[in-house]
Amino acid sequence: MVSHDSRKMAAVQWRFRGRKYEEELQVRRLEATPVEFGEYHPLKPIMVTDTKTRRGARKGSTSSSSSSSSSAAATVDPLSSMLDGTDPLSMFAAASQTPAMSHSVSAGDLGRKRGEKEEQALGLDFEPWAGKRAEILARFTTTEKLSINLFMGADKANAQSPGSSAVSEKVRTRLEELDDLEEGSQRELLNLSQQDYANRIEELNQSLKEAWASDQKVKALKIVIQCSKLLSDTAVIQFYPSKFVLITDILDTFGRLVYDRIWSMCSEPRPLSDSFTVDDVNDTAKETCLNWFFKIASIRELLPRLYVEAAILKCNRFLNKSGIQETLTRLTAMVRGIGDPLVGAYTRAYLCRVGMEVAPHVKESLNRNFFDLLGTFRQINSESVQNQLVMQRVELPEYLTLYTPAINWILQCIAYRAPEVLLTEMIERCKRLGNNPLLLNSVMRAFRPEFVAARATDFIGMIKDCDESNFPKHLLFGSLGRSLSCADPPESERLTILNEAWKVITKVRSPRDYINCAEIWVEFTCRHFTKREVNTVLADIIRHMTPDRAFEDAYTQLQSVIRRILTYFNDFSVLFSMERFLPFLDMFQKDSVRVEVCRSIMEVFLRHQLEPTRDPVILNAMLHICKTMHDSVNALTLEDEKRSLASLIIGFIRMVSFGRDFEQQLSFCVEARATFCNLEPVLMQLIHMVNQLAMETRRVMKGSHSRKTAAFVRACAAYSFITIPSLSSIFSRLNLYLLSGQVALANQCLSQADAFLKAAVSLLPEVPRSISVEGKLRSSESYLLDFISNFIGTLLVVPDHPEHGVLYLVRGLLNMVQDYVWEENSDAKVRIYICAVPLLAAMSQETYLYSIPKMDSNETLYGGDPKFLSEISKLCEALIGQILDHLKVLGQEEQYTRRQGSVAFSLFGVLLAHGDLRNNKLNQLAVNLWNLSHKHGYCDTRVSVRTLESIKHHAQHADMAHLSDMVPRLALQSRT
Repeated sequence: MVSHDSRKMAAVQWRFRGRKYEEELQVRRLEATPVEFGEYHPLKPIMVTDTKTRRGARKGSTSSSSSSSSSAAATVDPLSSMLDGTDPLSMFAAASQTPAMSHSVSAGDLGRKRGEKEEQALGLDFEPWAGKRAEILARFTTTEKLSINLFMGADKANAQSPGSSAVSEKVRTRLEELDDLEEGSQRELLNLSQQDYANRIEELNQSLKEAWASDQKVKALKIVIQCSKLLSDTAVIQFYPSKFVLITDILDTFGRLVYDRIWSMCSEPRPLSDSFTVDDVNDTAKETCLNWFFKIASIRELLPRLYVEAAILKCNRFLNKSGIQETLTRLTAMVRGIGDPLVGAYTRAYLCRVGMEVAPHVKESLNRNFFDLLGTFRQINSESVQNQLVMQRVELPEYLTLYTPAINWILQCIAYRAPEVLLTEMIERCKRLGNNPLLLNSVMRAFRPEFVAARATDFIGMIKDCDESNFPKHLLFGSLGRSLSCADPPESERLTILNEAWKVITKVRSPRDYINCAEIWVEFTCRHFTKREVNTVLADIIRHMTPDRAFEDAYTQLQSVIRRILTYFNDFSVLFSMERFLPFLDMFQKDSVRVEVCRSIMEVFLRHQLEPTRDPVILNAMLHICKTMHDSVNALTLEDEKRSLASLIIGFIRMVSFGRDFEQQLSFCVEARATFCNLEPVLMQLIHMVNQLAMETRRVMKGSHSRKTAAFVRACAAYSFITIPSLSSIFSRLNLYLLSGQVALANQCLSQADAFLKAAVSLLPEVPRSISVEGKLRSSESYLLDFISNFIGTLLVVPDHPEHGVLYLVRGLLNMVQDYVWEENSDAKVRIYICAVPLLAAMSQETYLYSIPKMDSNETLYGGDPKFLSEISKLCEALIGQILDHLKVLGQEEQYTRRQGSVAFSLFGVLLAHGDLRNNKLNQLAVNLWNLSHKHGYCDTRVSVRTLESIKHHAQHADMAHLSDMVPRLALQSRT
């Protein structure tokens, strides 16, 4: 049923209230209240002072009146508490850390923490083994089939007889199991790939942990012994360094387990301190520790006995003060019994590794291991080694590189925080050994870069005297280059160093070896020389890597070259003036790699190019780079990737400025539009830039050369008008049509403005009911309402076209709104009508609320013509009639009463602000709308109260006295 109130809202003649905007502004201007700095801030915590004694305290409470400081501390502001980090979870965690809890920490955890502290004694400047581990595994690979041969012993029952003989029976059983290690069943796994081999070793590592957790200590020891035996196998010699890494992981696990077990025995009555001595260890722990060493001593073969004892080297701390040093000395001497020089080198490396972890101050064993290693170099030329290399088809230079991880590690341990005089001694030893290239290479990598850089010329002389048949010189120059990239040699020697190095590098025939070395020396060249030398290096790289498309296998190294150049050449005018830089980029022909390189260049450009540029060299090169990124976009490109590329290209576009040469700037935008047509964000940025260019032209020219300026602005408008239709997002097109129309209006280009606004109106019927926002479908209604509201605000200053009649744009917009297919049960259409009423009211004023300088709006064109005002009134009456009809429809269904009240209250606000309520019928309509909006109790009471107060306030003014008669009829109702 139609409500009685809605039936009373018959059509009335619309009368606009005259507005004097300047006077209203003065009357309603807010008074400024001075506030002292620091007096108030919305996030400032509230301080509450409690001056009363608390009542009802529990018996025994000693609480009294609290001071302001104590009460403030007690009254915790939740926002402040979040800022100081005392969140509830942190407070709970802190509260739970009671002394009792601290004693319940496992001894294993304490042992690990203690081990971590001891390792930290080496300092952060010592590269740990973990950092080298991954490098070795990645470098020393093989395609040969591998095997694992394990003798795990026979499984026997461990039944124990009761009584006093249980302990002796247990000891006898364990001894039998140890004796059975070499007599039991054999388990052999053949034809394993490298990955399969690594997986099997990891399974053994897990088996070790499981056996230990289930108290099967002998089984755990068996696993470790048998894995250690694998290190004597050099059947696939190229894989040996990686095998060493995998096997020693198991040894490290075993060493930690044994140490933690003995440590746990010392945790009662309290855990050992970090600086414990032998006297602090109880007898049970000592006996257990000694038993482990006895078990290991019973291993018959040298290599597993040596490795396993080295793994638990740290446990000597439980037995005597000098145990570690004495054991290191003994184990170092035992290594001399290993016949294979490669196996011996890595055994020494492991001994040095565990020695540095537990006793970094003991240098004697490090030096002894190194000197013994030097003595084994003559074994490399022995008949047994040579026969082995022939059988495996391994060349001597390749074989020698297998030693580098072991030698590098030993020398790193020796050189750690060593004085510079030690390097001098090592250089002399190298010379006495005939400049052994293997040793020389490790020396350059082990010692501090500053020491090596200071003697760079000496090292170059030694490298030149080396025999290249066994160890390529380019590897030696690569090691020298790594040091020189971290430290600077004497300035007077730099050019000579570069020339001598590049003489050797440029003669390397293998593209892979060449680029590996050239990549290192590029940084030295960029660091100390100009673009001329860098350009020469780039030319040489292109010459070596172009034949047979060798660059396809070296993208990683070539990318590294680009990164090193960009690090030192941030001036892109210098960078792009290198003749060979862009040809160097052309070698990146794999799409993904090429785009990644271009992206890295763009990121550096945007980070370092602080000032806008018009340099043609930079612009041409950057356009080429941006075009490469743009052309990589296709139908399969992800939206995130498109946004990322568009952001980089937009960053470049924003950095292009031709100053007051506006025509050149517009020409650049035209070229950019053709180049980046597939990225909508870039096109939108170009349209914004052109609009800004039009406004800047008008501001700078200030009326001079008006014809030329107008022509340029029209050219900018034409650019936008042509570009906008290419955008797929309909709301992007609508907003840019409106923006471009506003810019044209501001520049007095009426025909262009008219074309933009008409295009926007004609596009409205194409707006879909739903659009994709961040990958989700959403209703487009709210976005359309926002656009039309902004569009309506612009129409106030748009003059009518002399050939199209009065208010032709307003009528065209409203007709589109009328014909648009809105969502079912939507109030959007009447909301737009309600927004249009204030526009019509503003158009009826003698002076408009805002205007555009040097452009006549309808206020001037019509000059208050009664016919013009009559047309406005008729249109307004028609809109109000449509709104009232909609209210009647909403009143027919009880479920729509909330919507009816909201629409009625919105229209009431428009009548109050813009209608002449001295007219009785219009006044009565306003009262009816108020009562209808409050009839069902859905109106916001606070808003209603403030509205009534505002009406009462305005009624005090003489020209608004008629409102005082209206107030008593505006009732506040609640829902019943």
